[in-house]
Amino acid sequence: MDIKEYFARISYRGSYDKPDLATLTEIFQHHIQAVPFENLSIHCGERIELDLAATYDKIVRKKRGGWCMENNHLLSWALKTLGYNVTLLASNVYVPEHDMYAADVDHLLLKVVLRDKSYIVDGGFGMAYQLWQPMELISGKDQPQMPGIFRFLEENGTWYLEKVKRKQYIPNQSDSASHNVDKEVCRRVYLFTLQPRDIEEFRASNLRLQTAPDSLFVTKSICSLQTADGVRALIGWKLTEIKYNYKDNMDLVEIRILADEEVEKTLKEKFNITLDKKLVPINTSRLSLF
Repeated sequence: MDIKEYFARISYRGSYDKPDLATLTEIFQHHIQAVPFENLSIHCGERIELDLAATYDKIVRKKRGGWCMENNHLLSWALKTLGYNVTLLASNVYVPEHDMYAADVDHLLLKVVLRDKSYIVDGGFGMAYQLWQPMELISGKDQPQMPGIFRFLEENGTWYLEKVKRKQYIPNQSDSASHNVDKEVCRRVYLFTLQPRDIEEFRASNLRLQTAPDSLFVTKSICSLQTADGVRALIGWKLTEIKYNYKDNMDLVEIRILADEEVEKTLKEKFNITLDKKLVPINTSRLSLF
């Protein structure tokens, strides 16, 4: 880990001599606004590896993004290098279409302990459910952030993350068939336990998510990036840009369908991504990511 090279990648110029909550929050926010959550490798004929050196080269040197097992693995390395107490955790993501959590572990997140307090740090979820700040691991407490109100609920050692949703204003409503605008007030995000994990335990999930025909990541090409006041995402050919809380308890959602020839340019201009191989966009799943 060349920490200065990593900081250059995420445009972080602050101090880092003290591993405290303020520094952790600053580094985390720079990471999520610089490194996209994306699975484009799958749709460029490339394999997503769990090797840290390969992940570092991809995200830091080639200025790509990654999914949770890349983003959070790299982030854990950076934080450990800076002296933070970091533990890998595993979670099962909620699938609203089936009203159930995934049967198998399919998400990697981090626990960071600071002054005897535990925080969840997750820089690899993307979309509108991406945390913007470390969350104190405490049950039943609303923790407002820019994207909305998050909270944990704990039952018999299992922790549940959920987000209270704001209303959405979508000017070009005809493009938003997949958006469930007003019905859903609170969205479950994932469940997890505090059992420490090793990266080797994610190898099966890492392979399954990029090869199983029914995997969300096989049926959708996804690239999302947090911005100064919201989030933007390119799913297949659909570009969605959200401005959080643009007026009282309402997010502004703007949607545009791109032509094939606009995809590469949009990835460069909106996400700072240049691909080595040709992307084949896809969006065949009906699952809504917002």
